[in-house]
Amino acid sequence: MSKETLYFEDFEVGERFLSPARTITEADVVNFAGLSGDYNALHVDSEYAKDSIFGERIAHGLLGLTVSSGLFTRTDLNRRMVQSLITLLGINSWRFLGPLKFGDTIHLEIEIVGKEETSKPDRGIVYFKRKVINQRGKVIQEGTTPMLILRNNPKHKIKEEMKCL
Repeated sequence: MSKETLYFEDFEVGERFLSPARTITEADVVNFAGLSGDYNALHVDSEYAKDSIFGERIAHGLLGLTVSSGLFTRTDLNRRMVQSLITLLGINSWRFLGPLKFGDTIHLEIEIVGKEETSKPDRGIVYFKRKVINQRGKVIQEGTTPMLILRNNPKHKIKEEMKCL
């Protein structure tokens, strides 16, 4: 993929991208529990977790969502959006489909699933379907993130040039 900035017009529905992988560690879970204040026994108590449906401690679901956000930023796709991304608009229908286990190595599969015009001519919304996939190829989390992206049009360029004056 080239290093040129991607604008709204450049995204094609159906395009797919992959992130690098990352292994979930004990330190990740302990640090997330401390940061979030979520000390649910399923995450921090080995004896309790032995009797759970998982048979062992699992990582927080929100830790998986958070790590997936970080994995997105490590993609070439993200690097090419740095100049054109205005904002993340939300997280739509995020689903937790399976446990995130200690030692799981996860990566993110990203697919462009939609584009939408806005009332402003210098921007549009791109919908990114994100799937968190473990080392066994199982999708353990997924959801869609709409992002507001600049257009690459003359009106936008004129506005940017005027800001520099």
